[in-house]
Amino acid sequence: MIFLAMRYLLERKRQTLLTLLGVFFGTTAFVVVSGFFAGMQGYYVQQLVNNGAQVHIEARTDYLTEHGLDRDFFGPSPLHIFWAPAPAGVKGFINVQNPQSWYKRLDADPRVEAYSPTLSAAALFNLGNISVAANLLGCDPNKQAKVTTISDYMMAGKFTDISVGGNRIILGDELMKQLGAGMQQVVMVSVGTHPPVPFRVVGRFYTGSRGLDRQAFGSLPDVQKVNLTPNYINEIGVRLKDYTEADELARSWAKLAPERIESWGDQNQNIKSIFAIQNALRFSMIITVLIVAGFGIYNILNMTVNQKRQDIAILRALGYDTFDIIMLFFSQGLLVGICGTILGLICGYIVCRYLQTISFLQTSPSNPQGHLHIALTLKIYLEAAALALLSTSIASILPARSAGKLTPIEIIRQGG
Repeated sequence: MIFLAMRYLLERKRQTLLTLLGVFFGTTAFVVVSGFFAGMQGYYVQQLVNNGAQVHIEARTDYLTEHGLDRDFFGPSPLHIFWAPAPAGVKGFINVQNPQSWYKRLDADPRVEAYSPTLSAAALFNLGNISVAANLLGCDPNKQAKVTTISDYMMAGKFTDISVGGNRIILGDELMKQLGAGMQQVVMVSVGTHPPVPFRVVGRFYTGSRGLDRQAFGSLPDVQKVNLTPNYINEIGVRLKDYTEADELARSWAKLAPERIESWGDQNQNIKSIFAIQNALRFSMIITVLIVAGFGIYNILNMTVNQKRQDIAILRALGYDTFDIIMLFFSQGLLVGICGTILGLICGYIVCRYLQTISFLQTSPSNPQGHLHIALTLKIYLEAAALALLSTSIASILPARSAGKLTPIEIIRQGG
């Protein structure tokens, strides 16, 4: 059967080549486009996920509603309460309640890789006549380095230099430029109406994100002291062994305590929507190309069936049954699909490797050359092969079935 199928394909070399090219380009396009989109999504996820916690356990704050204070003022069952004007603002806690229970829970959860308690405060940084408002984050640097990749972005000093305390601080590159500060200089830091406290600059980091680069890190005890909130934390950052479980864990943990639990996806819903749109566009484009290739295979096999009616009659007369005739023409489409798929996968891999050498992104410590991020995961190649073979198989079945239904008597009656 394979010999006859190859002979029929070689008799129509031009049509076979065009069909082969259709499958080839469709598979190549799937690999390249999927690799590009998946690579860029992985890059953005790395920037969003690894540069921050994957799950945020934060001090709870709730916005007041029109009747949010009714029970506080008028008892458990107030009726006909009207406010003029209605209450506004927020209520909640300034710190995480009972953080020790969270520590025990996180230590016992096998899905948690690391966690870091932090205290975030809006601060005013002063150097000479320059004043800049930015976020001051107090943390345990050893734990924070396990939760985020901030230590990989250090341009000067080490992230662990703040662990010894003594009012040491690490500034983001953007904040450092706005202050005009340099290494080992003293910056005055004040929180709210509290008196300013001197901090010595012992490090500088650059992530490429202006928002992240406009914040500062200090040791947790130092920040608690300048904020006048000893032993307080307002967030616990959690890193998981599998970041895709962040949404599910955030929803389950939210039922256990009054804290607000958010995953990285909850804080970046717009990015997740963009990813979903990209995936839909990617599959739409590639499926369209493969459908066109499938129609090419269908047309060629359909024409071959009409032109080989006498051969089919002879084969049936020699004892070939319906299944043999079906497999004869189905094998032709499958051979074209397999060859086109293999060549497409190889070519797609080569193109992806080339794209990885192109400097297109902004340079950063994690990507000093600014190369494109192209995914080379096995899943992409398996999906490409499955879709290509599925389209060619479906396109081959209909002509093959019509050929299998022909009998020698019908062929003779129809002038075959």
